[in-house]
Parts: sequence; C-alpha cells; structure tokens
Amino acid sequence: MNMYAVPSPGIPGCPPGLEYLTTVDQLLIKQKVEVVEALVGFESNNKYEVRNVMGQNVFYAVEENDCLSRQCCGPLRPFNIHVLDNFGQEIISVTRPLKCMSCFFPCCLQELEVQAPPGNTVGYVIQQWHPLSPKFIVANEHNEPVLKIHGPFCGWSCLPDVDFEILTMDEVSKIGKISKQWTGLLREAFTDADNFGIQFPMDLDVRMKAVMIGACFLIDFMFFETTN
Repeated sequence: MNMYAVPSPGIPGCPPGLEYLTTVDQLLIKQKVEVVEALVGFESNNKYEVRNVMGQNVFYAVEENDCLSRQCCGPLRPFNIHVLDNFGQEIISVTRPLKCMSCFFPCCLQELEVQAPPGNTVGYVIQQWHPLSPKFIVANEHNEPVLKIHGPFCGWSCLPDVDFEILTMDEVSKIGKISKQWTGLLREAFTDADNFGIQFPMDLDVRMKAVMIGACFLIDFMFFETTN
C-alpha cells in the first residue's frame, strides 16, 4: 500500500499529529467497500482512507459503533470516528450525537465535534436550518463561527459530482469545497461507499482543516449513506 510517512511533530501552534495538514490544500477521502454490506445489505462500521493528490494514504478513519445503532438508526446514527496516522496513532476524533434529521423540524439540527488530538476540541460543525438546501456553520474551539458550508438543493445535483461550497462568513468569497465524486454506476447502485474531495486554502488554520475532514463525514452520513 502506498503510504506517506508524516513529518515529525514540532510545528509551533499545530496540534500534535496534524503537521502534515499544514502542507496540503487538497485531500481525497475514499470510503472502503464492505463486501458483506454490498451483498446482503448488513450495515457495517464505515472505514475511510484519506489520501493526498498523489494517491498516497496519509490517514485512515474508522467508525466506532454498535450493531444495534447501525441497523436501527441507519444514517441517522450517532458515531465516533477515529482518524489514525500511518503509525496507528489516533490524531483526530469526530463525534456526532444522536439527533433527528428533517427539513421541517429545526429544533433537532445536526452537529458534530472535532478533537485533535482526542481530548482537545478544535472545532464544531453545526447545521443551520433551511427548508431546501444544506447549510452548516464551521466554528472554532470556542464555538465562534469561522466559515460556512452551503450545499445544493436537498444535497442533490444533476452533475456527476455534488459540491458543497466552503464560504467566508459574509458569503462573499468561496475558499474551497467538499465534493462527493461519482464512483461508477455499479458502485453507486449497490453500495453506499463514496469518494469525497476536499479543497481548502493552503494557509487555512490547520485546526479548521481537521474540522473540514469531520464535516465531510457528516455530509456523507446525512446525504449519501443510504441503504441500497
């Protein structure tokens, strides 16, 4: 497997384990296909590979969940996702509590918390109510809004790729995007394994880059984690 050895730690102001994120402005998150899930529809814990633009694995993410939550709650389920480096060290923890999900009930909006390393909160992703389009606030560790994420109508697009734009708080400038990428007819039809691309400025705060990885997981569960 083509893996990238992350730089040694020690960058001032950078949480331990996130040093590599200071060097990139793009990531590919590739969900692994689970054979049993594809054949019989039995929902399993999600697993993801996080790669750089050269296709090298830089992180590995795995969902921690119980069988009952996976089968009964489906994509609504709460989760903990552990992001590990290539040495097996957990560097990011993503936590989503259980909440209802409906365009018509703004009292139960989705949110998640990102910690890097585990135990050190670096930010939050908070859904904003809108009857038609997905909208999120990206907040820092103090729950202060920093960026916005806006998706297409009902999280759907007629194009092969579905883009969720990353915007400044005044919504004037687009600084990046999270894209759900077309994976082919058979894979789209018979599995819920998805590919995502994340683009952000090279000089974006490394903590916010970690939060964007968490936002990608939330978008996957909310709009693309379906039972096929």
